[in-house]
Amino acid sequence: MPHKQTILLVDDEKAIADILNRAAAAVFPAAEFIHIDSFNEAVEYFLGLKGKGPRLILLDYNLHSSMTGLDFLHLVRHHPHGRLVPVVILSSNPSERLVKEALLFGASAVTAKPFSFADWKAYVGQLRSYWFDIATIPSLHFC
Repeated sequence: MPHKQTILLVDDEKAIADILNRAAAAVFPAAEFIHIDSFNEAVEYFLGLKGKGPRLILLDYNLHSSMTGLDFLHLVRHHPHGRLVPVVILSSNPSERLVKEALLFGASAVTAKPFSFADWKAYVGQLRSYWFDIATIPSLHFC
């Protein structure tokens, strides 16, 4: 069995987690999504990490709270190990302002959320191809 690739998904929409898991089953079975649906839970999870951490973070920009995905990104980028984890911002409508702001905060990339299941499968396949086959990502161990 292939080695599991842990991906932290911070998104307040359960449907996104469901569709990512279904898409991954088809095109990236080694993906293991850890879904967290709020800013506060994401902070608690991230600051409480012990041992092996996520290889990639998919982070929704709009968390439907007073704190945005960029607030969580700020915390991740100021963590000694977190600054090494690639963070891809997800947005339903990535405006140029959002893209610039996210990159200035330290996002690795900004992507639009796909609309159809076929598009989500292609998205997950491209994530796998780039972040796990092409790019070299360090294995991180949190203390």
